[in-house]
Amino acid sequence: MQEPSKAAKPGDLALLLDARGKPFLVRLEPGGRLHTHRGVVAHEDCIGRPWGSVVRSHRGEPFYLLEPSTEELIRYLPRQTQILYPKDIGYILLKLAVRPGRLVLEAGTGSGGLTLALAQAVWPLGRVITYEVRPEMQALARRNLERVGLAEMVTWRLRDIAEGFEETEADALFLDLPEPWAYLPQAAAALRSGGFFGAILPTANQVIRLLEALPAHGFGFIETVEVLLRPYHAVGWRFRPADRMVAHTGFLIFARRLLEPPAAEESTLLSALEEEEKEEPHEALQGPV
Repeated sequence: MQEPSKAAKPGDLALLLDARGKPFLVRLEPGGRLHTHRGVVAHEDCIGRPWGSVVRSHRGEPFYLLEPSTEELIRYLPRQTQILYPKDIGYILLKLAVRPGRLVLEAGTGSGGLTLALAQAVWPLGRVITYEVRPEMQALARRNLERVGLAEMVTWRLRDIAEGFEETEADALFLDLPEPWAYLPQAAAALRSGGFFGAILPTANQVIRLLEALPAHGFGFIETVEVLLRPYHAVGWRFRPADRMVAHTGFLIFARRLLEPPAAEESTLLSALEEEEKEEPHEALQGPV
């Protein structure tokens, strides 16, 4: 992964937006060409230009030269399966305390959307280890991570996690699998005490099964949330909500690995929040941090 710069360099991943905002994600190379319906853009016209500049195709059509955000990298990944939405990934990173130096396990690599965000977040001192049972999906995810220069931050395991994780003492673990409750013993063995657990599920009946299973396997302080994203038309004279929003994409379930889990009726974050409402507001945050 390269350090950011003020101008585009050979080897950089660049986002070119045409006048209507259509995106083109390219790796800049001397002699390279981007062929579009609005003309051909020479990579040499981009290299050395400051990010935010306008470059033109051979037909004179403008393209805006931008450094791609993590959200854009994930959104434009080649995929064969539905990837996690950026709105969910951002919350996952916060809830799992993913930061440089962490060891993070993932099961269900898919096309590599979450893998990309995890690898970027733990760089340069951490490690992401991702498990996948489908060779073709792992190959696609590896290509996607190589394309953005993050593949070296990831260890790729082609293995069924029913056999267990090879690692122990991981800081965080995330499951993107249809039946995560079936792998809780393996997850508990892989996480350090106090470690962060997360999962995503599309339906309520799946969530209920996971919630019922977590306390029995050493997990407590369980939280279930749904993240909704409502875009707006970003034009002053017609500012209003967009006609469509990114609503339900999945339920996110989080928990902590504990040596002595609380009783099941006391293990949910909802119970903790209800108790907190009876106390003085923000009492735990008073005084110097």
